[in-house]
Amino acid sequence: MSDFKYPTCSLADTNPGALTWSEIFQCINPYFWSYVGVGLALGLSIAGAAWGILLTGASFLGCAVKAPRIRAKNLVSVIFCEAVASYGVIMAIILESKLGDPDKDGVCPFGETISAACHNIIFSGYCILMSGLTVGFSNLACGICVGVTGSGAAIADAQDGNMFVKVLIIEIFGSALGLFGVIVGIVQSGNEEFPK
Repeated sequence: MSDFKYPTCSLADTNPGALTWSEIFQCINPYFWSYVGVGLALGLSIAGAAWGILLTGASFLGCAVKAPRIRAKNLVSVIFCEAVASYGVIMAIILESKLGDPDKDGVCPFGETISAACHNIIFSGYCILMSGLTVGFSNLACGICVGVTGSGAAIADAQDGNMFVKVLIIEIFGSALGLFGVIVGIVQSGNEEFPK
């Protein structure tokens, strides 16, 4: 496979400074990186949804005091924000299902040449981490985008009843950004293969 040797990670305990930063990061268990990716996909998506609901809800409630007729229609904006959180939940379930149980003995022996199995596990851990980052940050941006647009929809609808549908179309396009992130995340995590 390659001539690279897996670092002797136990040196970090006995001789601080014996390992470089890249070796220290390599010594971190790939399953840890995988679970960080799953957590970031879920956490950042929920943060984006919450931020969007905060932005939309504040404007919606403020405008509903002045123009009560907008109450029913503008709940659609809150639903769009909530969909961003569900994208993160779906992706976290998909990513978590790709994880296998870690081998009790490990497949990356310290100080030995990196085997194909070791290489696959390291690759899989980083695949799921990067997939989680992609989904999380795209849904964070999507939630903010939908929240700002939903806020504008509530304000526009309160002033002119004919503007709501026009702004809603813009909001639908903003909501598609999170779906694009999920699709890219699925493609990114498609090549990983933890041992089962």
